[in-house]
Amino acid sequence: MAFDIDMIKAVYSQIGEKIDAARKVVNKPLTLSEKILYSHLHADQNLESFERAKSYVNFAPDRVAMQDATAQMALLQFMQAGKKQAAVPSTVHCDHLILAKEGAKEDLKSSLTASGEVFNFLESVSNKYGIGFWKPGAGIIHQVVLENYAFPGGMMIGTDSHTVNAGGLGMVAIGVGGADAVDVMAGMPWELKMPKMIGVKLTGKLNGWTAPKDVILKVAGILTVKGGTGAIVEYFGEGAKSMSCTGKGTICNMGAEIGATTSTFGYDESMERYLKATGRADVAEAANAVKEHLTGDDEVYANPEKYFDEVIEIDLSTLEPHINGPFTPDRATPVSKMREEAEKNGWPTKVEWGLIGSCTNSSYEDLTRAVSIAKQAIDKKITAKSDFGINPGSEQIRFTVDRDGILQVFEDLGARIFTNACGPCIGQWDRAGADKKEKNTIIHSFNRNFSKRADGNPNTHAFVTSPELVAALAISGDLGFNPLTDTLTNADGEQVKLDPPSGFELPEKGFDVEDNGYQAPAEDGSNVEVKVAPDSKRLQLLTPFEPWDGKNITGMKLLIKAKGKCTTDHISMAGPWLRYRGHLDNIADNTLTGAVNYFNDATDSVKNQLTGEYGAVPATQRAYKDAGIPTIVVGDHNYGEGSSREHAAMQPRHLGVKVILVKSFARIHETNLKKQGMLGLTFANEADYDKIQEDDTFDFLDLDQFAPDKPLTLSVKHADGSEDTIKVNHTYNDQQIAWYKAGSALNLIKEKEKAN
Repeated sequence: MAFDIDMIKAVYSQIGEKIDAARKVVNKPLTLSEKILYSHLHADQNLESFERAKSYVNFAPDRVAMQDATAQMALLQFMQAGKKQAAVPSTVHCDHLILAKEGAKEDLKSSLTASGEVFNFLESVSNKYGIGFWKPGAGIIHQVVLENYAFPGGMMIGTDSHTVNAGGLGMVAIGVGGADAVDVMAGMPWELKMPKMIGVKLTGKLNGWTAPKDVILKVAGILTVKGGTGAIVEYFGEGAKSMSCTGKGTICNMGAEIGATTSTFGYDESMERYLKATGRADVAEAANAVKEHLTGDDEVYANPEKYFDEVIEIDLSTLEPHINGPFTPDRATPVSKMREEAEKNGWPTKVEWGLIGSCTNSSYEDLTRAVSIAKQAIDKKITAKSDFGINPGSEQIRFTVDRDGILQVFEDLGARIFTNACGPCIGQWDRAGADKKEKNTIIHSFNRNFSKRADGNPNTHAFVTSPELVAALAISGDLGFNPLTDTLTNADGEQVKLDPPSGFELPEKGFDVEDNGYQAPAEDGSNVEVKVAPDSKRLQLLTPFEPWDGKNITGMKLLIKAKGKCTTDHISMAGPWLRYRGHLDNIADNTLTGAVNYFNDATDSVKNQLTGEYGAVPATQRAYKDAGIPTIVVGDHNYGEGSSREHAAMQPRHLGVKVILVKSFARIHETNLKKQGMLGLTFANEADYDKIQEDDTFDFLDLDQFAPDKPLTLSVKHADGSEDTIKVNHTYNDQQIAWYKAGSALNLIKEKEKAN
């Protein structure tokens, strides 16, 4: 039987009535996304026709999921909320803190030693507050959620941007920061601006070398990394129904790479098959009883231009395999054009590593399609020219593919089987030679390929593609190899061609596992003690942020003017820094160290206006904080793109930064700034970005009149005595201004809990 089946049945028992009521108020047919949103309004939210991209709406998600790197800060905050138990079903998944190096057995053992303090903390907090705990090695959060918790028509949030993976099972699943998770676990309303709707109509059927991954790689090329910001992407059409559930999950997963709030598909037979195969026939039966409510209305899909803000149409029958990158997941290149692009841009064409797995592509179907290519190489006497690494998505997947002989084929080809964990995808990869910073190329089936992300080497050109194409290109050792047309030379000197991949949507013998790694919490956790050592380097109890004094902030110095792309990886790097995700002061020492300084094109080198000398960003900011001087960070477009990590907001806040002023924000990061009591502002005139100089001082002229829909004014004083007055915009509503005044959203929760 499924986890939380009573909760799921309760959702379904009311879904029809709620959708009917919403349809009458909206007075038009509804998309699937709208059905889920309107049926999950919080009890204190009045039903009305909400305006897309403008109305802030309070929702009541069904569940919360957290991964170990972000769960630390989320649960440290929850411990301050004064609650005895999580108000909704919640889980913690230990998947980010496992370093890939030697192989699964050795790496898991090493990680249990290195991060045992953190795992023990997460286990004890979960036990105390009624939270399900998935042990290290159990699997990657999003694959485990898809296998165990996701359900059609449900709504969940998760402290990871790729929470959206659950859209493959028809959910509205949204990545958030830890403070948002605290709201939901504390039983509070969860606020979201009503998203725009992007419809993607899929026609035809995938064939040959083309995989579900190619759909989202194509969409990323169309919409770019910010084209989905503030929108839900809803896939529909006969092409959507023809794909597997896990294939749909892959597409939804990488919706995070276009900035989308989430992505989803309507309930269909592939989802029913997947639910039954993963031991949830009871969920499938319940979903079948209300299936007309678990997809968009017929009129919506018949005339999508009338109901979506933007419509994209893709013919799967003619879609070509794609390879995206390097350094950004939206640079899309058809496989037939890759050699030409690589030569034109000077990308290394020798493939050093092929990596298969991550939360994006680690399903049974993914691994069987990739292994069909590996088996051909062995049978046709082709020696792999690149190193191989495999990360199974969960222990259930690993156990099943091992039983079916799939892992053995990969190992026969020389592959290294890593732990069921994120590993290289999140920078947890001790790659031999990476410290030399040599220019090289790797190819992987992950979702992100930002500079330094996989191995810490800024010169590693990482390319994203499907698992089957990863296998083919790694075997060939050539980025420009096109398996649709090209041949390889085998051990006998013969020219041989790889046949198109084949695989299994689901295991013929069913899934199997001996220990899935799940640990249920205590029924009564009141006597569970959570300990954090005062001298711990890994964990630190939180001190509440100070409230705003209601006055204009003046005398702010410029900390950094970031040039170009500034993702959450640039603001708070992952990789080795993951070890400090539960210790705010220690991890603050990586703040903005990856951001490029506009004035010298260097990273981690900014001018200290107190001394005139250049130094590391965190050290410079600490000097300003010690001197009692407020600071401001200036950035470019889509600032905070990427991961949901709220550390990218909490670290500057902790160090004394008062304002982040940019051309535009990524959705999750803007919300995280608001939750932590920071001012996230945008230039009213983007050209004013160019006016900001290295020695500037900033004064607010009207922050003391902070109010919704009212721009603010900054006086920018330059070193030569000249001055510019610029207008800046914000999107704060009354509730968010209350967070700012209180010092953080968490401070307000604590105040309300004390009042009760």
